[in-house]
Amino acid sequence: MAANPVPLTQRACARWRWACASLALAACAAAGAQTAAPASRADARTDTKADAVFARVGDTVVSVGDYQRALAVAVRNKYYHAKPPEGEMARFQRQVGDEVVNRVLLVAEAKRRGLKPDAARIQATVAGYEAQYKASPNWQANREKMLAAVVPQLERESLLEQLTRTVRDVGDPDAAALRAYYDQHKPLFVEPEQVKLSVILLRVDPSSPATQWKSAEEEAARLHARLKGGADFAELARLHSGDRSAPRGGQMEYTHGGMLPETVQKVVEGLAVGALAEPARLLEGVAILRLDGRKPAQQRAFDDVRTRAAELWRRDEADARWQRMLADLRRATPVRIDESHYAPLRAAGDKPSAS
Repeated sequence: MAANPVPLTQRACARWRWACASLALAACAAAGAQTAAPASRADARTDTKADAVFARVGDTVVSVGDYQRALAVAVRNKYYHAKPPEGEMARFQRQVGDEVVNRVLLVAEAKRRGLKPDAARIQATVAGYEAQYKASPNWQANREKMLAAVVPQLERESLLEQLTRTVRDVGDPDAAALRAYYDQHKPLFVEPEQVKLSVILLRVDPSSPATQWKSAEEEAARLHARLKGGADFAELARLHSGDRSAPRGGQMEYTHGGMLPETVQKVVEGLAVGALAEPARLLEGVAILRLDGRKPAQQRAFDDVRTRAAELWRRDEADARWQRMLADLRRATPVRIDESHYAPLRAAGDKPSAS
């Protein structure tokens, strides 16, 4: 049965380029180099004949071997040498399968548009392989066979790169389109809230024993009591703080809220300007914080963010154009995937097995 189409995103395209480079290098490696198989027979049917049909994309047949090689590289790229989590492999197989299908569609579209592989670049790449593996007996014995597999792959990669550039070259927005984009995406152009803090940090190495942390917390409690009693914050910061702001009496510059450590952010959210927080344990030690100022989030004016708005418009317009093209190709081309080569999807609510 046909699988639901999954768009080949920019990230997926980058993964494909990485995958193809890896496969090409594997084909040209010294004796004994082989492409790794999928994680386990339970995750993918590795015992199926490689020339069996995995998918039919229009008039093009994708073999099980092609799919398994793509899956092996994708697994290595995402999970390195670890085994994919149980239940996740089935979804991952389907994602890779759809990317294989999309790749076939995109190469065909590139040819339909009259794009040609960059012969000079391909020759330079092959020359690099020649130089890298010239001392390999395996290369010397199997050079023609290896190149017969690698060169078509490089040609397809060249076509895909050219198609990507062609489709995603959307130019610059006109004034009306840019203004409309700004008006429709105003949250993207909001300057976040900023806060100004003063801090007294009693430094403790994260690996210190509990007794040292307890000592710092007790010292912070004593300092906090003195501050509540009217002691000068700046003076105590200069005497006791291990933060680099100590020479300035603990005063820090205005900082965007999102730039603060999570623990500090939670403390600051509940403070009024001028208020002193209870001592808080941070990664670097125990801190006493005072909120000295707060600048609310502000909507930035269109003229101030025109350049950034144009960058985001080009990105979004290119993504939308790419996705429209893929959707059109999927609608126009019959696609049949033999899903027996996928592991079964686990039903909602099913628990992983104990094995």
